[in-house]
Amino acid sequence: MSRNNEERLGIIDEGQAPPISATTSGNNSPLQFVTPTEFVDLPTQGKFYPEGHPLFNQDTVEIRYMTAKDEDILTSKTLLKKGIAVDRMLANILVDKNIKVEDLFVGDKNAIIIASRISGYGAEYKTNVTCPSCGNTAENEFDLNAILEKGLAEPYEDIKISPDGTFNITLPKTKVVAQCRLVTGKDEKRLEATSAKRKKHNLPENTLTELVKTLIVSLNGETDRAVVERFIDQMPALDSKFLRAAYNRVVPNVDMKHVYGCESCGVDTSLDMPFSVSFFWPNE
Repeated sequence: MSRNNEERLGIIDEGQAPPISATTSGNNSPLQFVTPTEFVDLPTQGKFYPEGHPLFNQDTVEIRYMTAKDEDILTSKTLLKKGIAVDRMLANILVDKNIKVEDLFVGDKNAIIIASRISGYGAEYKTNVTCPSCGNTAENEFDLNAILEKGLAEPYEDIKISPDGTFNITLPKTKVVAQCRLVTGKDEKRLEATSAKRKKHNLPENTLTELVKTLIVSLNGETDRAVVERFIDQMPALDSKFLRAAYNRVVPNVDMKHVYGCESCGVDTSLDMPFSVSFFWPNE
């Protein structure tokens, strides 16, 4: 069933009551609340998921509205300490339980996170933003409905996507054909953990190289990881920079860019909307 933006984003007329029904069982009449669901537009449109994946060629995903039990998940000290509270909540609200949160591409995951926040607490998001020019920190308000309605950060290029969800990028210096895939939420967490571990042991940062190793599946058809990673370590800087730029043009995501006007120094800066603790806990 098709839905317009207001229906899909959960915008309900103020006079419209939530779906509550009463049933009678003996002398008791408990209220039963039917939790609504909505369809979230996926930035990837399902085109980068391999055949057999539940989101293959699916341009939307169905989620249910957040409930009090989902709040319990978001406040679990154990889950927060492990850094998996949000992922556990997302797994809880996805209607299709065959979809694994860790396998979602980052852009799709961002869209679901924003939609779930709108359904739970509304579209108004206030958080502190620090001006990169003068360092002044001030509260800024974001309209999450407007962010979702903007759609993709950039329309991805007209590339050929294989049935397994991969695509090719030809490197300008070495002329090597790199078969690439999108980064998932699981990849993102692993990269963050690797970076944190290296910082803890005072090791040099290698985030860019690790990212390239993650998104490259093969080079000129060679899939042996030792061979691929050795080439990446020795890759000309021109090829590495080109690959990252080409990937960023291809990867579908939610456009979270926002022009922040600093009241202190008067400089306007384009910033990504920050995900702070207050994202799921407004006014607390």
